[in-house]
Amino acid sequence: MSVRDLIPWSRNTGNQVPSLFRDDDRDPFLSLHREVNRLFDDVFRGFGSGLPSLSGTTGFGGGWPTVEISDSEKEIKVTAEVPGLEEKDIEVLLSDGVLTLKGEKQSETEDKDRRFSERYYGRFERRIPLGVEVKEDNIDARFKNGVLTVTLPKTEKAQSQVKRIAIKS
Repeated sequence: MSVRDLIPWSRNTGNQVPSLFRDDDRDPFLSLHREVNRLFDDVFRGFGSGLPSLSGTTGFGGGWPTVEISDSEKEIKVTAEVPGLEEKDIEVLLSDGVLTLKGEKQSETEDKDRRFSERYYGRFERRIPLGVEVKEDNIDARFKNGVLTVTLPKTEKAQSQVKRIAIKS
């Protein structure tokens, strides 16, 4: 392979217009093969690890709704973004140390002329293992502007299990 093979155009003598294609780009089968590979790469790039058959999750894939989890000494706070939903569309459950967020987003319109949509519709379920005991009677869930915030206060036993470890230099 020479350096000229790496250049996407070739220099021709005379009054010819420089070619922007290498010789193998003129082959229709190689060109078709390259385009089909690019098509599959583009299609499957959008799926990521959210393929239901691979990850075992349902709904919109493994990452919907998106959540943010903060863990302080006294409580765990789970914030989930669920735009386009209302309070009645979401169910929050706690069972065996696992917080479950589930619900359904329905399409507002039955538009038969719709050609393309990136909006999510359907059922979702997101399970979040907590890993500590929480005071089940004091759990607080609030919903405002498409954001669900669940505050789970830790039990005294869980709070006392936190041990600070000194870092030595």
